[in-house]
Amino acid sequence: MRVLVAEDDEALRSVLERGLRENGYVVDAVPDGDRALSFLHTYEYDVAVLDWRMPKVSGLEVIRELRRLGSAVPILMLTARDTANDRVTGLDEGADDYLVKPFDFSELLARLRALQRRVPTVHGPQLTVGNLIFDPATRQVHIGSKSPALTSTEMSILEILMRRYPSVVERRSIALHAWAEEADALGSNTIDVHLARLRAKLVGGQVRIETIRGIGYRIIGT
Repeated sequence: MRVLVAEDDEALRSVLERGLRENGYVVDAVPDGDRALSFLHTYEYDVAVLDWRMPKVSGLEVIRELRRLGSAVPILMLTARDTANDRVTGLDEGADDYLVKPFDFSELLARLRALQRRVPTVHGPQLTVGNLIFDPATRQVHIGSKSPALTSTEMSILEILMRRYPSVVERRSIALHAWAEEADALGSNTIDVHLARLRAKLVGGQVRIETIRGIGYRIIGT
């Protein structure tokens, strides 16, 4: 899944970016609200993590602009402001959740998973199609009693296909969610190669991945 992190503290931004990547996220990290808005207007994100106090444009102003434009991207606000009035303000302006600094990284991960579960296409903590089960919390995949060994990229592709099930997922969306630089995947046969390997690892399961020519892919139960 692709996540945007907007945090002006360089050390914290680096920790968040590294930790999220290690947990299977594709991450864009920016130092201010102006850059955050630019990225949010350009890319499709599953979750945005915004610091309240940032130079140029604050996290609160980013949220106001996104909601004014009708964006429903889930937003987790990070801030040192911990009064009840501050929390009410952030939530009323359109934040979906609120995490006070300092915080435990495992709690941030749990809150991100909770925000992802609020997306209408997700029907529970685990994603299930046929006898294929993917647990975003543990990054484990099961086909019946088997656990195929998937690479991080294969897991990211499988996750977006399952989250969008039974819809078709465009190639660009797959590139955005599974690669830090989507152009690297779109400008070659990289996506097709990874899909072929993923299909091979799902053989024997009650699922298959269909190619919708000229559009993208979808996963269906069999």
